[in-house]
Amino acid sequence: MKIKKVLMCLLYVAMISCNKNKGVEEDIAKVDVTIEVERFDELFAAVTSENLNELKERFPFLFPERYENDVWLKKSVDTLQVEINTEVSKKFSDFSTVKNELHSFFQHVKFYFPEERIPRIVTVTSDVDYRNKVILHEGLLIISLDTYLGKDHFFYENISVYLKQGFVTEQIVPDVASMYAKKMIRLSKDRTFLSNMIYYGKEQYLKKLFLPVHSKASLLGYTEEQYAWSEANEEEIWKYFIDRQLLYSTDTSLLSRFLFPAPFSKFYLEEIDKEAPGKIGQFIGERIVSSYMENNDVSLHHLLMVDAETVFKKSKYKPVR
Repeated sequence: MKIKKVLMCLLYVAMISCNKNKGVEEDIAKVDVTIEVERFDELFAAVTSENLNELKERFPFLFPERYENDVWLKKSVDTLQVEINTEVSKKFSDFSTVKNELHSFFQHVKFYFPEERIPRIVTVTSDVDYRNKVILHEGLLIISLDTYLGKDHFFYENISVYLKQGFVTEQIVPDVASMYAKKMIRLSKDRTFLSNMIYYGKEQYLKKLFLPVHSKASLLGYTEEQYAWSEANEEEIWKYFIDRQLLYSTDTSLLSRFLFPAPFSKFYLEEIDKEAPGKIGQFIGERIVSSYMENNDVSLHHLLMVDAETVFKKSKYKPVR
């Protein structure tokens, strides 16, 4: 009988939460935002000596002054650049789906942060510079489309599989969301492993708020199988961190082992290392932050400013068994 009552309570709470979220999303859908996407990639692909100066005036931030016009004209007809233009044009001749998703994303941003301004959005090609797929700086959002052509595209043949997993169109707006989250979260001087986990946990929490239709797996850059593995092994992962007293360690090697993109998280345990996806510390960080927000009546702005130790202690976090 007690179990039945508990299940009924959980179902009731879930229904209340669902209705609340539905109401919030209805309000967000009414937020008035206007976005324009400037396809610099298309304009540069068609540049000529007659209109180059006009293009430079419109996009001065993409034309370093130390280069003469001849350099840009030669680049525009370079064999590799032409091939990149062709592949990007084939993939993104219709940009409406991404634009609509960007529109929804900025509605969410404006709902939670009304003071945030809509940036100037420019799409470019970058010789597949996958370390700078998205740039957000002083009201300017630059998206490199040649880094989103699909994980099996021939441009990416010599790039590691775990990186190529994110070279898909569906990852454009989550990558934009990451840049916004990082801009909003207060950086801490605390360099412990726990502090870093919670920093990334805040990032993932914000991304889910901004992009509720995306799964937590996709926002983390995981496949559904990788996320399911992480959930199934959450208790053992947490036990590993506790048993080895890693939470308050400032060993920088923990960042590459458990927080940065990698093919696997490195536990140095033969039975687990080949299965554990990279960034497993980000997964745990998101669980702690979500638990904190569920168990404390605090604002989103508070979350962005609060220190990691407070988040951890008040989260009442317990890994799923």
